[in-house]
Amino acid sequence: MAVFTTVSLDELQPWIRQFHLGPVQQLQGISSGIENTNYFVDTDQGQYVLTLFEKLSAGELPFYLGLMGHLAKAGLPCPLPAMNNEGAPFSNLKGKPASVVSRLAGKSVMQPGEVHCSAMGAMTARLHLAAVDYPSSQDNPRGPKWWVRVAPQVMPFLPADEQAMLKDELEVQFSHRLEPLPRGVVHADLFRDNILFDGEKIGGVIDFYFAGADAWLFDLAVVVNDWCINSEGTLDARRLNALMSAYQSVRALSNSERQAWPIVLRAASLRFWLSRLFDLHLPRPGELIHPHDPSRFRDILHYHRQTSKAWTS
Repeated sequence: MAVFTTVSLDELQPWIRQFHLGPVQQLQGISSGIENTNYFVDTDQGQYVLTLFEKLSAGELPFYLGLMGHLAKAGLPCPLPAMNNEGAPFSNLKGKPASVVSRLAGKSVMQPGEVHCSAMGAMTARLHLAAVDYPSSQDNPRGPKWWVRVAPQVMPFLPADEQAMLKDELEVQFSHRLEPLPRGVVHADLFRDNILFDGEKIGGVIDFYFAGADAWLFDLAVVVNDWCINSEGTLDARRLNALMSAYQSVRALSNSERQAWPIVLRAASLRFWLSRLFDLHLPRPGELIHPHDPSRFRDILHYHRQTSKAWTS
């Protein structure tokens, strides 16, 4: 279980009083995730999620928690942080900053069909537009600056052919500038396990802790690389068309975005290949962590390097 900091019911009860959510009736660790400690918390007032932040500092949290609250108030199905006695959305618990947010309805769909991809495309565009007037800003924390820092650390773990591909892809990416593309706050981690479906409707968008400013097209490419890739590691045309059509029904892509699509698909693949390599080979201590297999995004990157074309539909 990805619980780095254990919390008992007796330890949680006095701490949670500051959020005025009522006494805790049940506390259960959440097995998914590799960045933070998460628990389901039931009180006599409702169901919530407790998060203890293992890497993010108290100074970094207002951006993420504020973004979630901003989107929730704009009508998106995002977690709404609870405020404590001092009007803050977090407080220290066992030496770590911790928050309590509303628990959302639904469950992840790990084998999505066209209807799920259509809903996801529209939701991604809605999120982009709803965040336009969010007053805070920060760069994508796993953007190109992070790639440059991490690549030399994971390089020694790779065979020669993968080292060559990684070096070449970094050179290609840095020869293209994505800054001129339409941009704003992006979620940057809209994988299937971060979306909760309540029937065919999205009931929850969760885990905003990689959000930051970047090209909206990058966020869309992250979504496509997870939602529209089939078991053979290639794009499923029907799911792709459903997702892209729904996205553009809310926000149409510009000509520059259509032309940049191949390189941005590669950028999104590279980001997750690097992060999974980092989590696998350079993990931090935890009770039990299950890092994702880096080969999935290595193969997706290789596929895009061979086949991706500008979006024309």
